[in-house]
Amino acid sequence: MTKLLILLAFPLLAAAPAPVHKWERIFDGRTLAGWRPKITGRAVGEDPLHTFVVKDGAITVSYDHYKAFDGAFGHLFWKAPLTAYRLRFDYRMTGPSMAGIERWQNRNSGLMLHAQPPATMTRDQQFPVSLELQLLAVPRPDREPSGNLCTPGTTVEIDGKRPTSHCVTGTGPLVPLGQWTHVEVEVTPDGRITHLLNRKPAIRYRDAQLDPNDKDAQPLIAAANGRLALTGGYVALQSEGQPTQFRNIEVMRLD
Repeated sequence: MTKLLILLAFPLLAAAPAPVHKWERIFDGRTLAGWRPKITGRAVGEDPLHTFVVKDGAITVSYDHYKAFDGAFGHLFWKAPLTAYRLRFDYRMTGPSMAGIERWQNRNSGLMLHAQPPATMTRDQQFPVSLELQLLAVPRPDREPSGNLCTPGTTVEIDGKRPTSHCVTGTGPLVPLGQWTHVEVEVTPDGRITHLLNRKPAIRYRDAQLDPNDKDAQPLIAAANGRLALTGGYVALQSEGQPTQFRNIEVMRLD
């Protein structure tokens, strides 16, 4: 009788459906609950000039209270680290860039992936060790597509090679200033990462690692007992001197 019950139960177990992955909204459209800023020259959580605010249902990078940029690179971190996931949102850039910034900062922002915990950043550190999904808009001094990859303190493999340049240009679109654009990133359990703009792939890479030659990455490598593999971390929205808005931010966990 026991064997019969086991045999009868086996088809039910074999036919059990796979887990259903669901989108989770991580920005409520009204507040910055769950998000924490780190501004260069400030302690984690300090944002006295209100760089990151909520306006018209979007997280907004604002410089209304700034007299000058003064190297105040900012990052707004989501509270929980992620490993394998899909993340999607819309962004647009509005108005002029701040006066006095570097040429490359014009119409420039980003989403940082696999970022170090904000509490491990030094007070004057400009960028978290991370992978940057670079977000751009035109017109800007250099006519570049959006959705590229930049690697502060990290390296990746693309087509079997590890590029030595800080940023790698992808095949994303030229995004006009003021236009809402849909962005998605997919990080698979085996470490493959894809940037997508308007649902079309812009760049693919894999095997992210900490860069032992980078001064910001070196303390992280030491804390990891020499391990270079970068398999997860925080996501953060960037402020680099260009007013930018982010809305409809959702994540789907794949791990």
